[in-house]
Amino acid sequence: MSDFLLPDLGEGLTEATIVAWHVKVGDEVTRNQALAEVETAKALVELPSPRAGRITALHAEEGQTLDVGSPLVGFAEAGAEPEPGAGGNAADGSVADEPAGASAADGSADGPAVDGAVTSGSVAEEPAAVPVGVGASVDGSDEATVSAEPAARPQRQQVLVGYGPVLPGTGRPRRRPRSYATTPYARPAGPTGEGPTPRAMPPVRRRARDLGVDLRSVHGSGPGGRILRADVEARAQGLPGSVTRASGTHTIPVTGLRKQTAQAMSASAFTAPHASVHVTIDVTDTLELLGRGSRESGRTSFLASVCRAILPAAARTPAANARYDAEAGQIEMFDQVRLGIAVATDRGLLVATLPEIDADGHQDPSGPALTAAIAETAQKARDGALTPAEVTGSTLTVTNVGVFDVDGGTPILNPGQSTILAIGALRRQPWEHRDEIALRTVVTLTLSFDHRVLDGAEASAFLTDIAETLADPATLLVR
Repeated sequence: MSDFLLPDLGEGLTEATIVAWHVKVGDEVTRNQALAEVETAKALVELPSPRAGRITALHAEEGQTLDVGSPLVGFAEAGAEPEPGAGGNAADGSVADEPAGASAADGSADGPAVDGAVTSGSVAEEPAAVPVGVGASVDGSDEATVSAEPAARPQRQQVLVGYGPVLPGTGRPRRRPRSYATTPYARPAGPTGEGPTPRAMPPVRRRARDLGVDLRSVHGSGPGGRILRADVEARAQGLPGSVTRASGTHTIPVTGLRKQTAQAMSASAFTAPHASVHVTIDVTDTLELLGRGSRESGRTSFLASVCRAILPAAARTPAANARYDAEAGQIEMFDQVRLGIAVATDRGLLVATLPEIDADGHQDPSGPALTAAIAETAQKARDGALTPAEVTGSTLTVTNVGVFDVDGGTPILNPGQSTILAIGALRRQPWEHRDEIALRTVVTLTLSFDHRVLDGAEASAFLTDIAETLADPATLLVR
């Protein structure tokens, strides 16, 4: 018996997954009969049997991944255990293993001795087999000559798999006749109620396992009904289009702004290596100062205060106001900060660019002016009145998730930017203040950043710079 190892399937592939077995233990198989269907990272492949024989073991289960060179099936080859006393026959390529010195029953040879068969005239004491041309004549006569050199052991004739010994006078082995008759193969059905094995590549199967998706419930949109990664992720998110919908559901077309946002977020999430840092700060004194200033010179919102704190922090950490150019392999630094505000609209999420406030080009507008600009820009976004430049011109984004009464979040970068700042809800809670526990107003700030542009030290410096400005009202005096 022997094992058939998973062969090298080419193209640098090192493993394969068993999709379906076409045989079971005890089956008699013929050469080139399909043993199993396996799946590599590139294709579905049927593995043929390398020989005829009987299956003695299956070394893997359906769905199991094997490395190239691992045992796949156990074989007991056809004719591997010949009947006792059977001799070798050059015509059919079989090899006799009986010991040297065994003679024919009538004391004479019936033909040329082959690979260990010795005529009755051989020396009985010689234990080695006599090769063709040494212990027997080529013409088939029963006269045999034995070498007088006892130390020279005759060499066993090499016999190729599937061939017989070399025919006398030809120098070529006689090939065993083969049958090429084929029988139609029908894929075995899975267990009752499970259906056929889904067609999906190993990475897609791993993604399905990670998301807890049953591949039998997914309708493949790829060639030949193959299940793609997008089909699995859509099924995990409950999106229509790639699965058979249950009763009582309806579909929502993804078009326009929502489609553009989905494409942009997918491109950003799977292109830029995201990382994030967080900080929670006490802003009680700052809010009190803003309240007093509102009565004197106009209202300044906390969001506007955050935007004002970003401007000097970005000047001290220029990488926070940049983008990674993958095609050129370089970082593009923006000379000016153009703040974008994430706005939730009925049509979807968009980032609206704030206009430059001061006519002289200064980037430190007053609190009331910036508050009014934010409100006006957000309303234009909800009304769908923004120009293309007002949607695409920002270099750094701020998203105020606190308006939804959440403490924070980890936002996805706007494509073409290196940072985005999320502002959580303002909360009144116990906090350490001047070595005592007091009820204070705190907020959590989260900075997501492109790790190709900033490292952790730069991102942390940028965030703590903003936080220190917000925590110290002396730096936010209202003009």
